[in-house]
Amino acid sequence: MAALAAVLALVGGCAPTEENAPPPSSGSVQERLGQLTVATAGSMKGYSRNRFPHWRDTGKNCDVRDSVLQRDGKNIKLSGCNVVAGRWTSVYDNRSFTDPSDVDIDHVVPLANAWRSGADEWDDTRRGEFANDLTRPQLIAVSATSNRAKGDQDPSQWKPANHDYWCEYAANWVTVKHHWRLSVTSAEKAALTEMLEGCTWTTQP
Repeated sequence: MAALAAVLALVGGCAPTEENAPPPSSGSVQERLGQLTVATAGSMKGYSRNRFPHWRDTGKNCDVRDSVLQRDGKNIKLSGCNVVAGRWTSVYDNRSFTDPSDVDIDHVVPLANAWRSGADEWDDTRRGEFANDLTRPQLIAVSATSNRAKGDQDPSQWKPANHDYWCEYAANWVTVKHHWRLSVTSAEKAALTEMLEGCTWTTQP
């Protein structure tokens, strides 16, 4: 979690959030992107969201969704460990919310995309680890509108309306796919390469 907790800022226009900060070097992101296997998207045969068990319990009446809401929000109010109020700003579209029911938890790399990228060969236990991954920048609280507009699309098909978030979004996508050894399509890689152009990450005190 150290990488996620580090306070990073972007020189050149993209300002990462503290919770989902990308790797501190654009070079390392580019290197990871270069290491990803390029392949044609696989079949959706056999896919079901149930093959990616989520959300895992994290306490009495609480789950991973509550953990992300608490991590990404401000002025959080709890009932036990259940998040009942707070303030969230969706980095995808710069919309703000105070009711947690208006907030979705997005899988940065969508479950269906992961399935087409190699997760179809995993067992359900590993798919559950992926779907509940709080260590990588895979889970983020965003507006329900933006999450549903994104669906299972990759960066060649959908990008956040908030252009200033593109650098971080692309870096997070690469980080997740690299860790989980998921492939990318040629169009996806081209889009990520373009999004990362000019992104320079520097660690701030």
